Amino acid sequence: MQELSDRLLSDHEGIRILISEFSENPLEGVEKNLRIEKQTVPDPKTLDSKDVIIAVKSSAVGWVDLLMISGQYQHMPPLPYTPGLEYSGVVIWAGAEVDAGNAQVGDRVFVDGIVTGPRSPGNYQQYGGFASYAVAPINAVRPIPNGFSYDQACNLLGSYETAYHCLVACGQLQAGETVLIHGASGATGLAAVHIAKILGATVIATGRSNEKLKVVKEQGADHVINCKAVEDKQSIRRFRDEVKALTGGKGVDVVYDGVGGDISLESMRCVNFGARFLVVGWASTPFVAKGKGQRGAPNANMLPTNLIMMKGLKVIGCPTVISTQHDASIRSKRLNQIMAWVSSGLIKPYISHTYPLSDIKDALKAKWTGEIIGGCVVNPPLKEEQK
Repeated sequence: MQELSDRLLSDHEGIRILISEFSENPLEGVEKNLRIEKQTVPDPKTLDSKDVIIAVKSSAVGWVDLLMISGQYQHMPPLPYTPGLEYSGVVIWAGAEVDAGNAQVGDRVFVDGIVTGPRSPGNYQQYGGFASYAVAPINAVRPIPNGFSYDQACNLLGSYETAYHCLVACGQLQAGETVLIHGASGATGLAAVHIAKILGATVIATGRSNEKLKVVKEQGADHVINCKAVEDKQSIRRFRDEVKALTGGKGVDVVYDGVGGDISLESMRCVNFGARFLVVGWASTPFVAKGKGQRGAPNANMLPTNLIMMKGLKVIGCPTVISTQHDASIRSKRLNQIMAWVSSGLIKPYISHTYPLSDIKDALKAKWTGEIIGGCVVNPPLKEEQK
């Protein structure tokens, strides 16, 4: 194993993606402020004794990566930085204080994107997964679950922790209840479908593509509704009557809303009295905040207080990472449960698209335009020994 490490450290050159300036919006950032450059293996002499170097095999392409590029995400890593919140790969170097029981050269691992990488609060924000090599502290490294590919491993924690935090910790979803899941073909939306079914709930999933909704149905949703508008002037069509019919006139018990905008208003007409409305995101209105890292939300979404009151709605904001940063104790329970479900074979991330890292712009654009179902991955070029 050390021979493998020595060869890789000494003679391989890879590539990495670098962002050196925030942009007005994500697409502008992808076109103008994203560059691909050569990358050599990080010098172990510059690293901490509890660090590892990972030869990246797969890195998830997420919505947050796009918002970070324009500085419209709540966390802004210091510039320059390499995007890629979650990645997996092979350990090719381990510091002197890294216990062999935690990681050693040759191990297949994935990283915890809350502890390391662009969204982390510490000293590793420059080391994202859109690279051939990344550095991570040993406490951010986890063994890839048995039966998982590198692609599946890097699409695990972010999506399923979000779905768990929203549905379980915030929404208190129970067996026998009905949940309406918007954006169900997205990474966190599809994870929410999986977890809701594990919990024994009935899932009504929405989307705007029959092709993608077919996959969502195959992945476990009980019912799917295409909410695409018939006329271009509308963002969505009315679907209240369909939801009411599917619930025997009662309405849903929980709404999982990662889309925002007009769909939120229509959803509030689809609920049972006293339902829980979970605000997960606002993918349909990404420009609520200013670009180029400016703070403020000049285009903030609005919710109707009359419907909230008359429906007895419990509207709950569900920011997974921020909540965890405020109270780290909430995380161990969800991690333990998610990994137990993984071990039992109940969770298998679905990945619809893979790209070579050199095609990162195409991958990010596909994510932005909604072509992806579930996860999307970029794969860096690697030497034969690492395959």
